[in-house]
Formats: sequence, C-alpha cells, structure tokens
Amino acid sequence: MHVNHRSTPNLGAAMKQRRKALGLNLSQLAELSNVSRSMLSEIERGNANPTFTNLWNITQALGVSIDELAHSSAENQPPAIERQDAINTPRMHSEDKGCELVALNPVATATEFEWYQLIIQPGSQLESDAHVRDTQEHLSVIEGQMTVILHDDVSTTAAMGDTLRYPADIKHCIKNPGDKPARAFLVVHKVSV
Repeated sequence: MHVNHRSTPNLGAAMKQRRKALGLNLSQLAELSNVSRSMLSEIERGNANPTFTNLWNITQALGVSIDELAHSSAENQPPAIERQDAINTPRMHSEDKGCELVALNPVATATEFEWYQLIIQPGSQLESDAHVRDTQEHLSVIEGQMTVILHDDVSTTAAMGDTLRYPADIKHCIKNPGDKPARAFLVVHKVSV
C-alpha cells in the first residue's frame, strides 16, 4: 500500500526543538532513527510529514512519545483550522485495487484511534490479520452494503446507516456483497495502548 502525507509545520518545529535540546544534528538523528537526513530536514521545515513508521522511529530516537511530540507542537499556538487537501490525504489500496482506505486521522492519534473512509468495489473484500489485543473496529456504512466476517465463519451484513462493532484482534474481513461500490467510515480503536 502506498501512502502520501502532508506536514503540519508545528510537528516539525517540535521535532527540531527536541533534537536541538538533545544536542543532536540532523546527521546524528538520521543515524539514530534510520530516517534519511534529507527527509528529517523536510519534516522539520514543514515540507513533508513522516509516515507512521518514520514518526515512531524519530520519536524513539528523540526519547519522546508521539503524543508528547504532538502536544509540544500544539503548546502556545493560537487556535487554527488545519486543512489537508484531498490530493495529500493518505490513500492505501489493496493489491487488486478493489479496496481503498483513505486515512482521515492526524498521525498523532494513530496510537489509540485511526479512522478511515473505506470504499470497496462490488465483489471485493478487505482481509485483515488480527490487530493488537483488545482492538475494536466500528464500521458505519454510508453507501451500499458491507459484510463483516470474523474467523471465516461469523458474519453480519450492514446497509446504509447501519454500524457494526466487532473485535479486530482476530482475523476479520470486510466485503462488498452488492453490485455497486460501497462506502463506509471505519474507526479502529486500540483499547490497550
């Protein structure tokens, strides 16, 4: 799956401030985090946003949690509305291109909550291995219908306006049994973070 991101300058500024407080230059942080020096520079300038994996590696190298970094980036900032253009919204596709997940949450919430717009073409399905223990998913269908299958044998179908809630710490699958594209909001809640 391919993901594109757009940065918020405050996150990069908080990262730079933490790096300087530790007395690290970009090359040293690149070595500690396994994120290229050029990518770190782009993030600090607000021209790029790290993938979740890169953000995790950077925060581990800086000795802070993602939440702490996000919180420090928000301190003493006037109220603002952040806009993320559709072209810069992360989109992930299944190998057969029949399923598309559009990531709607900010990176800072990904340790506890993730929310997506899920679009599944007729006859396609999104298969998932078990997520971390106690993870729950909430699937709200906004167009068409979707079926959730747990352990290959327990299933329920939801139509437009319905919401299904189910454990996601087991193997599960979401499929479109209809003859038109189906669309839903999918919230992934990691209870034990």
